[in-house]
Amino acid sequence: MAKKIHLCLARMSEAGLEKKYIQEAMETKWVAPLGPNVDAFEADLRNFIGQGKEVVVLSSGTAAVHLSLIACGVGYGDEVIVQSFTFCASSHPVMYLGATPVFVDSEKGSWNMDPDLLEEAIKDRIAKTGKKPKAIMPVALYGMPYEIERIMEIGKRYGIPVIEDAAEGFGSRYKGQVLGTFGDYGILSFNGNKMITTSGGGALICPDRESWTKMMWYATQARESYPYYQHEEIGYNYRMSNICAGIGRGQMTVVNDHIAHHHHVQKLYEELFKDVKGITVHVQPNDAYDSNYWLTTITLDSDLKVKGQENAYKTIVTGPIGGALGVIHPATTAVTDCQPNDNVEAMRVALSDADIEARPVWKPMHKQPVYKNAPAYVNGVSEEIFKKGLCLPAGPWVEDEDVKRIVDTIKASIV
Repeated sequence: MAKKIHLCLARMSEAGLEKKYIQEAMETKWVAPLGPNVDAFEADLRNFIGQGKEVVVLSSGTAAVHLSLIACGVGYGDEVIVQSFTFCASSHPVMYLGATPVFVDSEKGSWNMDPDLLEEAIKDRIAKTGKKPKAIMPVALYGMPYEIERIMEIGKRYGIPVIEDAAEGFGSRYKGQVLGTFGDYGILSFNGNKMITTSGGGALICPDRESWTKMMWYATQARESYPYYQHEEIGYNYRMSNICAGIGRGQMTVVNDHIAHHHHVQKLYEELFKDVKGITVHVQPNDAYDSNYWLTTITLDSDLKVKGQENAYKTIVTGPIGGALGVIHPATTAVTDCQPNDNVEAMRVALSDADIEARPVWKPMHKQPVYKNAPAYVNGVSEEIFKKGLCLPAGPWVEDEDVKRIVDTIKASIV
């Protein structure tokens, strides 16, 4: 019986250092959100990303987004420019603060924020509201770098800070520099399916020690320096535990191996799909981009025929999807006004029937019902990719034979 192939599952170091650091934490009673593992993990991350940056490890990447917005002074009634083609964790924290996300569509090469559309959005928001947005947030979609030099130039010209959401892009580089270190702040994620994991967790990359201290303060409930608990600002319980940081320390010893593996899997997909008509593997635009290829993504031509596509979207999904586990909010209809093409859904089902996990690419935020009233500057790129795109397994447990089986299953499903 063939094994089930997951999109991206964490893999521990062969030396078992994760277990060692957890045991040490348990034996020394350092299980709270502070301790030797936390300090060591932050040091490991500082050394890895370089550029003189500081790092606060946190309970999630979403927490890092939230704190970065606070650091940029985002508050009620403000606007933040966010890449539309992303996971909701990029935009939801904007709403936490009573601000409004302004969505900007993608350019075709990287699938990430279009700099030309970004500048158009800034000019239009200033004209319409009388004030400039408080921050700009590009996203490293599936690990692919964004045109960060142009985005930074635009941000500096208009005096708007840039927050790099590199949650999916840990270890990705642009012209040799690690993503998350160009902007005023950077976001990392160590969720269970990311390049390295702490089971759940994230980090905020800060420009200097002063900002690190301020973000650490916010992340620990903003307690004042009295012998009792005094709070003069609202803080948050966002710090990473010493246990989780121990896992992160062990994972940092294999991060380069994981990145190399994802590169290898990407190249194998490219080779095996090169003669398959109707299937295109997304690749980085040029040599300035160095994606970690967190997931390999493909697009299916709209006229490609897939077995069973006549049955797509005929029934309402009743079970958990993706990372939802047992938690699900039942849908009321089988279809929405913006969804992947029938052949993409049929291919997802065919792969699922073969015990291969695949997912549609992120649905653009400007097409999400919860953001129906948010300003959006669109060019159709992200909607087109959403209708045609599919994510394929690429994690550390995916072997060459697995990639071949995935490709063979896709080829066998094409009519």
